[in-house]
Amino acid sequence: MKELEPVLKERVIEIRRVAKVVAGGKNLRFRALVVVGDEQGTVGVGIAKAAEVPDAIRKAIRKAKKNAVKVSISKGTIPHEVVGKLGASKILLKPAAPGTGVIAGGAARAVLELAGIKNVLAKALGSTTAVNLAQATFEALKKLRSLPEVAEMRDKKINEIIGLKTEDSKGNEEGEN
Repeated sequence: MKELEPVLKERVIEIRRVAKVVAGGKNLRFRALVVVGDEQGTVGVGIAKAAEVPDAIRKAIRKAKKNAVKVSISKGTIPHEVVGKLGASKILLKPAAPGTGVIAGGAARAVLELAGIKNVLAKALGSTTAVNLAQATFEALKKLRSLPEVAEMRDKKINEIIGLKTEDSKGNEEGEN
């Protein structure tokens, strides 16, 4: 059973000390932001708090694995342009030509690399807080749809979606206006 489970790589993006002020003083804990992925289309983001750093990381990894999703990737890049939003953070992801690499900063780069996307352009708009930016990138990746998925959703053929003219059995061209 363990052999069938994909090998997920883990990357800790941020560890931060947080405090809750209570009557007796300050309650100190640690928050960990972790991304997991197999670099082949599966990625997840997790955030957790605990009294100790290793516990926070362990909890965040568990949460990231739990909410991991399969991402649509075509030819090493994303199939189409997409915008992800979370809170005041907004990220724009654009497909890029082979050889471009991952042009993204901070938390967005970690999410995109562990998803297995090799060529992409990303621009953070608004807040660049690591937690919100990582989750906004994750939301953007969840919105991606491949050409076959779109064709199936619309009950059309792929050729109809991309605008190619096809001939019917009578020799007439379809797709003309």
